[in-house]
Amino acid sequence: MAGRAAVPEVIWARPERTGRGPRPAHTRADIAAAAVKVADEGGLDAVSMRHVAAELGCGTMSLYNYVPRKEDLYELMVDAISGEHEVWEPSGDWRADMRRVAQQTRALMHRHPWLTRLMSPVYGFSPNALRYLEHCLACLDPLEARYGMKMQLVGMLNGCVTSYVATELAAAERTRSLPWSAEEENAVRIAYLGTALAGGEYPRMAAAFTEDSGPIDLEGAFELMVERMLDAFAPRA
Repeated sequence: MAGRAAVPEVIWARPERTGRGPRPAHTRADIAAAAVKVADEGGLDAVSMRHVAAELGCGTMSLYNYVPRKEDLYELMVDAISGEHEVWEPSGDWRADMRRVAQQTRALMHRHPWLTRLMSPVYGFSPNALRYLEHCLACLDPLEARYGMKMQLVGMLNGCVTSYVATELAAAERTRSLPWSAEEENAVRIAYLGTALAGGEYPRMAAAFTEDSGPIDLEGAFELMVERMLDAFAPRA
């Protein structure tokens, strides 16, 4: 089994295959697709060299010849999913395009719930990730700002979407684990909250819930989050 390299290395800097010897039985795309399938079906914790090798129909030791480290496997997975980002001709309205990017990223993370756990700048410069970033910067051409500021915008947008989706997924997972429905639990909690706020100890909270007792519009909350984040980068009048 190949050991951890003594110096840092990037899998994309290594040739997928040398000019010598027989053609490899599996490509990086094959390995990434197998790992993504394992993660989609069983979650990120199900991803192991053994499980991915079984999905490919090869031995675990053979897989190490292609992917020396599990971190490399994760990087292949993130790159594969980055390839699902749609690239379109920028509209000329940078805010509209970045809203579309945010919605697309949210949908992508819901298709692959494990992805929120692997969102790291370390995996941010793979081939498909670079394609995605180049597209985002093209969408931001109308924004009068330095590229460093535009990269901050893309990074913050991804961070906000990742955090929002992670919260959505955690809430959904908790609901699935309960022996009662979400509606039943909400009714009990709302009744408790009404009792707690009726005593006058929390007048501002009582006023807030009187003003808007819910339920929370999750779609509206997501859109508001994106708008407020984009506001921070809009040119000042």
